Amino acid sequence: MSDKVDMDKIVSLCKRRGLVFPSSEIYGGLASCWDYGPMGVELKRNVKDAWWKSIVHERDDVVGLDTSIMMHPGVWTASGHIDSFTDPLMDCKSCHLRWRADDVEGQRCPKCDGELTEPRMFNLMFKTFMGPVEEEASTIYLRPETAQGIFVNFDSVITTSRKKLPLGIAQIGKSFRNEITTGNFIFRTREFEHMELEYFVKPGTDEEWLDYWVKERFDWYVKLGIRKENLRLRQHGKDELAHYARDCYDIEYLFPMGWSELEGIANRGDFDLTQHAKHSGKDLNYYDSEADEKYVPYVIEPSAGVDRSVLAFLIDAYDEEEVEGEKRTVLHLHPSLAPINVAVLPLSRNQKLTPLAKEVYKQLCPSFVTDYDDSQSIGRRYRRQDEIGTPFCVTIDFESLEDKQVTIRERDSQGQIRVPVGELKKVIEAKFKGEAFDASPLWAARQR
Repeated sequence: MSDKVDMDKIVSLCKRRGLVFPSSEIYGGLASCWDYGPMGVELKRNVKDAWWKSIVHERDDVVGLDTSIMMHPGVWTASGHIDSFTDPLMDCKSCHLRWRADDVEGQRCPKCDGELTEPRMFNLMFKTFMGPVEEEASTIYLRPETAQGIFVNFDSVITTSRKKLPLGIAQIGKSFRNEITTGNFIFRTREFEHMELEYFVKPGTDEEWLDYWVKERFDWYVKLGIRKENLRLRQHGKDELAHYARDCYDIEYLFPMGWSELEGIANRGDFDLTQHAKHSGKDLNYYDSEADEKYVPYVIEPSAGVDRSVLAFLIDAYDEEEVEGEKRTVLHLHPSLAPINVAVLPLSRNQKLTPLAKEVYKQLCPSFVTDYDDSQSIGRRYRRQDEIGTPFCVTIDFESLEDKQVTIRERDSQGQIRVPVGELKKVIEAKFKGEAFDASPLWAARQR
């Protein structure tokens, strides 16, 4: 990470390059609400796809699910969210701002130094109404997590998937929390996306599986480019464990504002299935045919925020360097996360170059997320692609018309090589699979 990186630079880059915009900006915006732009929606989708591939597609012991945002109110009574999903809230008697009690020290307002009220508990769930009349009987809640949708579908998934324990059920979806204090860009917002896995195991094996998933999830971030020195594990103390948790670890990342949670991996025990069985009257025991016994499974839960993960990948990839006397801003994103895989850049808008450039673009589009850009100088276009993290740029010049070769430029090294148009797709595919940039005998020596 560049020593110069701070949150203001990340926010500026995101606005400038179409990653993240303030929501409803033409009306002055809405606090803690953000919209993902053309580049941001691709980055966010890639983060989710990388998680889904790792958690679901590359395993035979995890299946997927997509549950409703609105659920029966009884779900939240059983889970404890109605009674205990709260944060301590303090009001300033002078400026009337509200603060989470754990965000302030003492009894003085951080903003105006006014006196704060005593803490009172504030429920974080958004309440709304289903039906035409706002009666208490029609009160429902926007889900504050995706996990409960998984728990109430446990029996249906077991029956239809015909899989045995240990078995994971994964879900990515929107969650809503009426946070008292938001901020630090997309780090803490009231509307966000969860990537959650509920991994159901036999009681007595839960500690082993907790250790397994802590390592798996830590390694996932490292595999996708986050430096180990910017990650750490923190085990929750007994006094801070959630009411349902037997144990919990946080994977923390060194954000510009300091070490903060990136993902939590909790041992939830049998709390959730036991509660839902009690409140619904449905038997949620699992029958283990091999052991000929019934039991309520324990649950290991890796839970990550998509938006928070996107922010960590952006910060860790951000760099500033000097190239030939000019500052270059670059995102060293893992190729699988980059919003654009390949940019096709004709040297100029000269009509002689356009047909071959369009031919190259059409050749690459079916296999890669490809951008076509012929606006401004080639140097400026390289810089634009560097700022959104595009791993490779393909340049078509006048020599290309004669020898049917194009130039590939690598983002990180800025090295350039010549490749026959007919070999272009195969060469780029090899590089995305990890082949070294200068390993191919097709390539000429690097040039700056």
